Amino acid sequence: MLDSYPVLGICGWSGAGKTTLIEQIIPQLQKKNLTLAVVKHDAHGINIDKPGKDSDRFFQAGADVLLQGPSQACLRTHRGKDENLEYLLNRLVEQYDLILVEGHKSTPLQKVWLLSDDESDPPAEAKNVRLTLSRTADRQSALTDFLDDFVEQRCLSVPVIGCVPIGGKSNRMGSPKHLLEKEGQTWLERTVELLSPLCSEVVILGAGEIPESLDARKRLPDVPDAQGPIAGLLAAMRWTPRASYLVAACDLPDLTEESLVWLLEVRIPGMWGTLPRLHGVSGIEPLLAHYDFRSRNLLEQMALQKNYKLNDLFGFEKIMTPLVPEKLQGAWRNVNQMSEIK
Repeated sequence: MLDSYPVLGICGWSGAGKTTLIEQIIPQLQKKNLTLAVVKHDAHGINIDKPGKDSDRFFQAGADVLLQGPSQACLRTHRGKDENLEYLLNRLVEQYDLILVEGHKSTPLQKVWLLSDDESDPPAEAKNVRLTLSRTADRQSALTDFLDDFVEQRCLSVPVIGCVPIGGKSNRMGSPKHLLEKEGQTWLERTVELLSPLCSEVVILGAGEIPESLDARKRLPDVPDAQGPIAGLLAAMRWTPRASYLVAACDLPDLTEESLVWLLEVRIPGMWGTLPRLHGVSGIEPLLAHYDFRSRNLLEQMALQKNYKLNDLFGFEKIMTPLVPEKLQGAWRNVNQMSEIK
């Protein structure tokens, strides 16, 4: 399963330079807006607290302890006997753009092998070696270039789920917007049709009547602990937590495939959402947008704070807000009154 996510082993014998190389590349990767985690095994045990401190006494008594300080936190847990590396990494991938694992040469992870002075090749037990670096190589540049391609490929390989929110009352329209018709199709049917070629699956979010032609489509009720469109989006994220989500509201009669393709093409690693802006309009457009699965952390925090306005994602450093090309801007035109229908 981890073959689909940006997890890479940095391996080599003791003294091969693993720690030094990882330390060198971290600042460069952070400049690219990547959130990083490093997994390190210590066979001698972990020393992160002082014996006798309150936090250590809690831990020794049997509790897991969250240590918090200015701009940092550390969760010290009692590792279960059945918690293997793959299980722990699968928990981490929902929070980080890249995870580097120091050592663990025998794991099935994709890995980079650092040669020692007397080595010419990785050992036989080191499987899935993608890159081998000698002592004389410019390791820092070579690994940085490799990671640029590795992270991008893993970012773009995540499955895309199409999401169509429905359920607004549409009092001014006289009927639910998603059931209005254009050229013999309901707006909902047309939106699903446009999303389908670009997505591994298209789901309908929220309650309401739908055309018989869509009865076989997956439908997800809004989560009970949020309101508005964020409740539908969280439903999709909790249902399939390791996907990305291409959201298209059902009140966009001029939606085009070209606009959906553009949303997917402008994605870049390290950004957890593409919520575009329109020329001459303030704010962002969160209901014809793309969300990476890592953005769920932001949405869950907002829901806990009872902030259900997706527009408030504007300004988060992990959310990109590109300007829509003028030739595509019409796809974002939403309709709230019958007089606006062309």
